[in-house]
Amino acid sequence: MNTKTVKFTKHILDVMFVSGIIVILTLPISLRYLAKFKIEVFMNQYIPMLIIFGISGILGVTIIYELRRMMKTVMEEECFVTANVTSLRHMARLSFGITILWIIKLYFNPTPAALVIIIVFFIAALFSQVLACVFDKAIAYKEENDFTI
Repeated sequence: MNTKTVKFTKHILDVMFVSGIIVILTLPISLRYLAKFKIEVFMNQYIPMLIIFGISGILGVTIIYELRRMMKTVMEEECFVTANVTSLRHMARLSFGITILWIIKLYFNPTPAALVIIIVFFIAALFSQVLACVFDKAIAYKEENDFTI
């Protein structure tokens, strides 16, 4: 295992986690600031945008939190544990939640970027769910192998 890569990834996740919290906390100010530049959707749809971006941000930061939890098991060289399956399933639900929120956002402000976000998070939800199934099978094989002498 390349420990430099693992440590670097952990630091990136830590920075993303803290940055995400800061962005969520400053979101009301940021949206008001954008409205000053006459960005019409932020002026006319402030509350819906604040709700959609806020909830999406919370779900995104929660995904990063789950990744950080999984990274701890990687650093401990104990990846195939039930907690990682739970984290992957949780990340699938969170990603699907973001997908639903951005589909709703299309009603208020249809943009190509919103479509990209919908597709990316839908694929992330599917990927996380498939990976959870793979990890679950790997854990079963590992436990079976551990009992074999």
